[in-house]
Amino acid sequence: MTSEINFQRRRFFGIAAMTVAAVEFGATGLAHAKGEAPAPQPSTGREVATSFSALKQVEAGVLSVGYAEAGPADGPVVLLLHGWPYDIHSYVDVAPILASAGYRVLIPYLRGYGTTRFLSDDTARNGQQAALAVDMIAFLDALGVKQAVVAGYDWGARTADIMAALWPERCTGLVSVSGYLIGSQEINRKPLPPKAELSWWYQFYFATERGRAGYAANTRDFVRLIWQTASPTWKFSDETFNRSAPAFDNPDHVAITIHNYRWRLALADGEAKYDKYERQLAKLPVITVPTITLEGDANGAPHPDPSAYASKFSGKYQHRNISGGIGHNLPQEAPEAFARAVLDVAKL
Repeated sequence: MTSEINFQRRRFFGIAAMTVAAVEFGATGLAHAKGEAPAPQPSTGREVATSFSALKQVEAGVLSVGYAEAGPADGPVVLLLHGWPYDIHSYVDVAPILASAGYRVLIPYLRGYGTTRFLSDDTARNGQQAALAVDMIAFLDALGVKQAVVAGYDWGARTADIMAALWPERCTGLVSVSGYLIGSQEINRKPLPPKAELSWWYQFYFATERGRAGYAANTRDFVRLIWQTASPTWKFSDETFNRSAPAFDNPDHVAITIHNYRWRLALADGEAKYDKYERQLAKLPVITVPTITLEGDANGAPHPDPSAYASKFSGKYQHRNISGGIGHNLPQEAPEAFARAVLDVAKL
């Protein structure tokens, strides 16, 4: 099933309601919402929330994970995962909507971002897909969370897809921008048509030492360029960019980024402890948990057509096209549509 959502035509449900949600954003004593959740407000072009309240840290697996949290501590959990090169502020306007609906919202920095740090200097700075998913299972374990709706875009969507595929018992639902993003080194060995290869220019740049040095020397300029090309109609402000920029000052950010893209092309080795997971993922397992996939109509980043992945979801499933000039960073560009998907996935 596919539905079309035009952001410019969605009805406002009241500035006051969103203001209350934003004020309560960091609260831990919100009561559970009863009955039908209110329809999300359409985008106004302004940010309702400006930042998160104080971040938290928890030791989880090989990491000390930095994360934001909103909503009642005893509410159903939703895990929101950001992509590259973005950070937790992609969800700064999504979180209050979900918190006001009674959800406990967890938004961690992935390895190599923000306040997340490796516990040991000796741990490999590994960006392979299975490592990020194992990180998030360890994160849920560290917080005593048995199940959650998992949702994300870009690296976050791939991580959420993997969690749903390998640990379906931990996932009550999945929301994934651009759908099924699980890959394998073998698949990535196959060349793409020239136009598709062009869109992956940065992956080939990162395959070189010049690319690693260039990204290290010009990280913020590089990130800004990706934001602009991946979301060509998103008119983000300097304030918005500067809010996220410190996340890329993480001492492991460059290493994780470079390894991620080199690993995809089999130009860098992964770790043996993840081999069993990668063997499973290489078979492109079908995802059985209830799922809503999303795609923006102005996504300038590489992404598959929804028809190419619909068969990879064997459970209750819906795809939604989000129109109105919505690019790659869909949660930040269309927070109400993203939040609506999270609220709706449990009702499929």
